[in-house]
Amino acid sequence: MRIRFLIVRTLLLALMPAMVLAQDPQPLPQQNPISTLRIVRLSEPLQFDDFLDGAEGADHTRAAAVTGFRQRDPGDGVAVSAPTTAYLSYDDENLYVVFVCKDDPTKVRATLANREDVGNDDGVAVYLDTFHDRKRAYIFWANPLGVQLDGIMTEGQDDDYSFDTVWQSEGQLTPEGYVVRLTIPFRSLRFGSGAAQSWGIALGRFIRRYNEESYWPYLTKRVSGLVPQFATLEGLQDIAPGRNVRFNPYTAFTGARFLDASVPAFRRANDARIGLDAKAVLGGALTLDGTVNPDFSQVESDQPQVTINERFEVFFPEKRPFFIENAGYFQTPVNLFFSRRIADPGRGLRLTGKAGRWAVGAIGTDDRAAGAVPGDARAGIGVVRVQRDFGGESTVGMLASDRSLHGGSNRVVSADTRLKLTKTWIFSGQAMATRTQDTSATRSSGTGWYANLLHDGRNLDYSATYLDLSPSFETQLGFVKRVGIRQFGQQLQIIRRPKGPVVRFGPTFTTSLDWDPHGRLLDRSLEASFEVKLRRETKLVVGREQAFELFGGLPFDTHRTRATFQSEWLKWLAGSAKIGLGTAVNHKPAKGLSPYLADAQDGAVGLTLRPIRQLRLDHTFLYERLKTRPGAALAGDSPKRILANRILREKLNYQFTRLLSFRAIVDYSTVDRDSTLSRVEPEHRWGVDLLFTYLVHPGTALYVGYSDRYENFRLLPGNPPALERSSSPGMSMGRQVFVKLNYLWLF
Repeated sequence: MRIRFLIVRTLLLALMPAMVLAQDPQPLPQQNPISTLRIVRLSEPLQFDDFLDGAEGADHTRAAAVTGFRQRDPGDGVAVSAPTTAYLSYDDENLYVVFVCKDDPTKVRATLANREDVGNDDGVAVYLDTFHDRKRAYIFWANPLGVQLDGIMTEGQDDDYSFDTVWQSEGQLTPEGYVVRLTIPFRSLRFGSGAAQSWGIALGRFIRRYNEESYWPYLTKRVSGLVPQFATLEGLQDIAPGRNVRFNPYTAFTGARFLDASVPAFRRANDARIGLDAKAVLGGALTLDGTVNPDFSQVESDQPQVTINERFEVFFPEKRPFFIENAGYFQTPVNLFFSRRIADPGRGLRLTGKAGRWAVGAIGTDDRAAGAVPGDARAGIGVVRVQRDFGGESTVGMLASDRSLHGGSNRVVSADTRLKLTKTWIFSGQAMATRTQDTSATRSSGTGWYANLLHDGRNLDYSATYLDLSPSFETQLGFVKRVGIRQFGQQLQIIRRPKGPVVRFGPTFTTSLDWDPHGRLLDRSLEASFEVKLRRETKLVVGREQAFELFGGLPFDTHRTRATFQSEWLKWLAGSAKIGLGTAVNHKPAKGLSPYLADAQDGAVGLTLRPIRQLRLDHTFLYERLKTRPGAALAGDSPKRILANRILREKLNYQFTRLLSFRAIVDYSTVDRDSTLSRVEPEHRWGVDLLFTYLVHPGTALYVGYSDRYENFRLLPGNPPALERSSSPGMSMGRQVFVKLNYLWLF
């Protein structure tokens, strides 16, 4: 009770200055008086070519024209820096939006790239809140050459760009800037029934060299969230997604040669797989997905991360098609459903969508790779999530999950809420309970509590979070790094936005405290940083952290000073560099040694080159090193290197056309260590991935790929042979060639 009293008192003391600072003395710019946009049905769509001659089309008067775009960043309410007009219309099947963007074409940032690989380009976007619930919205984004990016925006969650659907886009540079046309089929959207539709809508333009994002209607940081500020789109009459039944069969063949370490010996294997995903839209709003032998091959590899000497699990995002669409319907403040826990499902059903004020998500599947169990037992998995909107922009929801295998089970129930207290203050809370039974019928149960208070403003951001998880809390389908803790954290960011080359600057203060259930301090972190951001996405951040860590029953005081610089000053070159210096705990000491404090250094360098529109080269280098401290008993006469980890990735993308591309990735990593000081496994490996992609649209594509992995092993003769580490990565641990074809049938 005393700990909770101290937490509440600390929260109240922190809120007092935050609430004072939140009173922005600058007046709020006048809202756009046009809060409703009415469009008309056309018998023939506006033609893209009609807008390329600078006259904005001979028949453009038939469409609803939108001007008056205003900045959200770096200015607030300031007019867009380059004239922008959007023309909207629709017919029986599609919504059409044509953007005419004035600019100097030599300064426009536009590359011919893979679909969704255009985050560093200029672009335009359409946001559609089709249920007008001021909670979720589709994102349709295109760069000046028409390369697509789509996603789903949900208030209180990160934008979900794993969402993919079928739509069309065209884009072209002109002597006066560029023109983009978006064609969005109604069958690719989910919306309620009714002859007359009323949606939320926003239109956006992004100019990277100015760090500028502008919208119609006027969207401000002085109000929390984007979707609640959308304009109303009216005039949509008698539209429907149609039958909207989809079948997406695929076939894949893989030929592989790999090392079976259990023998050890090399084996060859060929695998031919056929599967089917099916989708049906029910009533225009609910989506029913079914799958048999689903396509879970990953043609995109995980981004490199440093994972040695880490105390807790490292998060890698989901990339598999069956799970990513509408994944936000299953999300809760504490991540209780992390779909990568399902390693190899064989069949499944999923229902997601909206029914009035209710949002629903349900999934039932199995897992053919459920762990070390006798025979070929499969885990049975079920997850249900429901959420109710109320009061305009607040929600309340529940989640239940079950994972059963070989007589054991793990069940989780949760209730959560998100309350919009004022236009800038939001509260989120969650209560959780788990019950686990192992294969011997031994049972355990646990509870969890989460609360967050958030202020999201233009000149001040503040967040306070409390998390309490009992020692027996267990979620086998979730991503929870640590249990048996009470955690309280705060972050305060003060932002100033002057006029001129400096876009923004200001300090950020972060605190984090962890206790065990008995009130013993486990971790403490106090950090202060200062950020200066310039135009052309150029940013410098310096920071200092003082921390305490209780590990292995021993207390450690650590510190870290860091600096980060990144810039996209030139449209053909982007770069970033990060360095951190300080101390850290060696969490994996050699046998016979206790954990001890060491000098630590880490760094990262990233470079992206675009010498021509079709070619992109990415270079990534990560580095981490631990050394004994001067004067320490382990150091001897001079400091010794405990361990060092280096990761290098070189990535090439060449886009022959918008449909055809080639990608090559070379990964190289080493882990060196002093065996008298550290027990991490020494590694020396490299690998190559080659991939040709012919992508017509999501669901219809041909992939041809090759991969190979080399490590520092060698086989010693004998019966059976022995496997041991060598000095160089000369042994191929596994190579494969694969071909995959999938085709989307629409009915």
